[in-house]
Amino acid sequence: MQTAAVKGVDTKVLDKITEKYRNKPGALLGILEESQGMHPHKYLPSETLEYIAEKTGTPLSSVYSVVTFYAFFSLKPQGEHSIVVCRGTACHTRRSKFLLESLESMLGISEDDLKEGEKIFLTTKDNKYTVKTVACFGQCALAPVVEIDGVIHSHMTVDKLRREIGKLNKFGGRGK
Repeated sequence: MQTAAVKGVDTKVLDKITEKYRNKPGALLGILEESQGMHPHKYLPSETLEYIAEKTGTPLSSVYSVVTFYAFFSLKPQGEHSIVVCRGTACHTRRSKFLLESLESMLGISEDDLKEGEKIFLTTKDNKYTVKTVACFGQCALAPVVEIDGVIHSHMTVDKLRREIGKLNKFGGRGK
């Protein structure tokens, strides 16, 4: 017997996740976080959000409000590895834009328009890397800051960035 799936995630798994958090404070955040983690491309497709809204009795607009408020959640498919460049003032003055531009050439991605203040979300064609920006990590004394697969790297330089990406390429898998 084949189980139903909602855009890459087994609905039986979603049912287990929603049941696990039933009647717990902050249940929706936990459900969304686990559901995103279960998806092969670490994102929340609209079908999954609709299913969660229905299963939890939460208005779909409220589910979308939570997903779009928290930077952790993604509505777009992500690569195997995540690289997040801080664009806050301290990081900007310490050349985070140069790091972002260097990532383009290192990973073979192109963003014609790297305007100041715009959020970036680019995934390589092979789905190995997703490059994103964040307004501020709150790690200003460590600027410039880049997060790679959930690990904060401080005082980042192009050489350090190249080394970190080299490690990911060499060892494959998640670099945590």
